Amino acid sequence: MTALRSISIAELHRRVVNVLQGAGIRSETAQSMARVIVAGERDNCKSHGIYRLEGCLRVLKAGKVAGDAVPQLLPGSGPVLQVLAGGGFACPAFELAQPELVARAETLGLAALVIRDCLHFSALWYEVELLARAGLAALSMCPSHAAVAPAGGTAPLLGTNPLAFAYPRTGAHPYVFDFATSVAARGEIELHRRAGKPLPEGWAMDADGNPTTDPQAALDGAMLPFGGHKGSAISTMIELMAGAMLGEFMSAEAHREMGGTRLLPRHGALILAFKPAHFAAGSGRDPIAEGEQLFDAIAGQGARLPSQRRYAARARAEAEGIFLTEAEFEQLDRLERLGLAAVED
Repeated sequence: MTALRSISIAELHRRVVNVLQGAGIRSETAQSMARVIVAGERDNCKSHGIYRLEGCLRVLKAGKVAGDAVPQLLPGSGPVLQVLAGGGFACPAFELAQPELVARAETLGLAALVIRDCLHFSALWYEVELLARAGLAALSMCPSHAAVAPAGGTAPLLGTNPLAFAYPRTGAHPYVFDFATSVAARGEIELHRRAGKPLPEGWAMDADGNPTTDPQAALDGAMLPFGGHKGSAISTMIELMAGAMLGEFMSAEAHREMGGTRLLPRHGALILAFKPAHFAAGSGRDPIAEGEQLFDAIAGQGARLPSQRRYAARARAEAEGIFLTEAEFEQLDRLERLGLAAVED
């Protein structure tokens, strides 16, 4: 059994910031990125935790991301906000725009945030959960790399194209779901490869279009959308909404821009925020209370709400710290010590 050792949330945050700043990323961006990466480890979402550090450093070393980019929120007063990430990471762009996004949704009933020219390496639940804690319902989506074959196809065209949703609750964690529109996130396949574990059947095909359970063959071939044509259609919607509609890269373009899937994709992102009370106005009903009735009915059947596992892991981490393997501690040591030299060109 792999030995585990605990590290506090604050200490892990400090170390992740050290890695990012040591690689040349500006302090404010490093802090923002560390909040997301450590949240992944805190909630036991390993595919979006410190595993992501090497990818962030690799794209920086390749000169495909601006580590010193300062996001800029464009002026305007309507429901659509635009923030220019300047070829930098998406995290600080979202944090810059978040207060204004909340304020406009509160005033107008709904607001949309367009993040332009960014690299979004992290889980989308982080963003929508923050908005739900401010009393808003929220949707977030973005394209990625062309790594997924459309239903009935055999070659990569769509991204893993995640979609996240959150709804506010009273006296409880928000209702949140976040999933890739592929059968599994690409990071999960990479973790299987590193661990030498075969993939479940139905996740991917090889470069010749044949089903495979070999993680490397899957990475060299194409992943599959979840739910067949249904997942493929949702993924296509995300390409259109968060790519074509924004005038930003779709997944095939991001793939060409970055020269394959080895580097993080560069694209745009779309976040929609809604104030439930504005939509329920005149109905005489409380949209938050109505939501609680549904959640109670789901739980009453013995079903689990999305994110309950994450919230339980979060409570444990807050009480006991985050448990990492010795290999993960060694990875942190190496990245802190060597910086960009620790990753391959």
